[in-house]
Amino acid sequence: MKNRNSLLIDTDIHPAVSSERVQARLPQPWRTRYASGNRGPGNLGWWNPNGVDRSDVKLESGESIHANPALLIRHFFDEYDIDYGIFIPGGVLHMAQSPEPDFAAAAISAVNDVIAEEWLPLNSRFRSSLAVYPHLPEMAVAEIHRLGDHPQIVQVQLPSGSRIPWGQRLFHPIFEAACEYGLAIAIHPGSEGVGLSGPPNAAGYPTSYFEWHTTLVNSYIAHLTSMLAEGVFAKFPKLKFVLVEGGISWLPPILWRMDKNWKALRTTIPWLNELPSEIAARHIRLSTQPLEEPANADHFHAMLEMFPAERMLMFSSDFPHWDGDAPDFAMRQFPERLRPRIMGETAAELYGLV
Repeated sequence: MKNRNSLLIDTDIHPAVSSERVQARLPQPWRTRYASGNRGPGNLGWWNPNGVDRSDVKLESGESIHANPALLIRHFFDEYDIDYGIFIPGGVLHMAQSPEPDFAAAAISAVNDVIAEEWLPLNSRFRSSLAVYPHLPEMAVAEIHRLGDHPQIVQVQLPSGSRIPWGQRLFHPIFEAACEYGLAIAIHPGSEGVGLSGPPNAAGYPTSYFEWHTTLVNSYIAHLTSMLAEGVFAKFPKLKFVLVEGGISWLPPILWRMDKNWKALRTTIPWLNELPSEIAARHIRLSTQPLEEPANADHFHAMLEMFPAERMLMFSSDFPHWDGDAPDFAMRQFPERLRPRIMGETAAELYGLV
């Protein structure tokens, strides 16, 4: 599919971690609770007629491609000639919103251990995010210190749903620990409205999956603005913040708005000593999926000219989810001059894969 002179790096792959393997790593009483199926916040019950996963992810044998490392390599990595893939464990996003921190932190750690011990050693193309329980930052920091030096762990994973924006000082110890190990911070959607996260969007609670899914971008705008306005990148100049699965086209107008407001209101945030858009270009990265697909592709290409896409944008498939983008489909959406950067080079620089 790809030019062999270019890299292909997928920055959003969801492995299905065995519940039995997670359960086996949990001490009591959490093992019994996990086995019961009561694992904390679920979802608000909106119906997605497509399900969560693609219909072709299950083989005739009944095995799911993303639940077996060997199958994932054969049917996805090798099929598309992927050089590296970044795992984002999905089930822990909801556990990260649990009001019961001890159980949630233990279960999240067990998921991390399954990935680190049973997945990553099997292939040098695998990389992973480290899930944490963020609402008590000391728990997140402890988990980062426990596994942050693993050579195949490349970032710390937070849910995009939260009680308060991630840029606030409460969470700075998490960023400090991430920087100590050279890890990025990534956010991923799916837990908005769950547990401690608060309402799914600024207006409250929608009534359909369509509305919930469409307005997930609210979280991304809020967290991006918070990270910039709170001076996180002045305090942690090496930190990178990755917005996974949040879309693209909203970014330029928000940066324009912030630049305009900064010129008039910079005395309210004195630690921000340059245009927010300039800081964003150095410290913010976005994944491509879900791509906006206007009827006129020129309109999408015009949006890519409105921010430094060659520095900020990284390919992601969201495999195996229902709305994922295969590498060949995604690549065709971008102007040829941007493809090497978006499909691999930017991610290689961020995650130290060069």
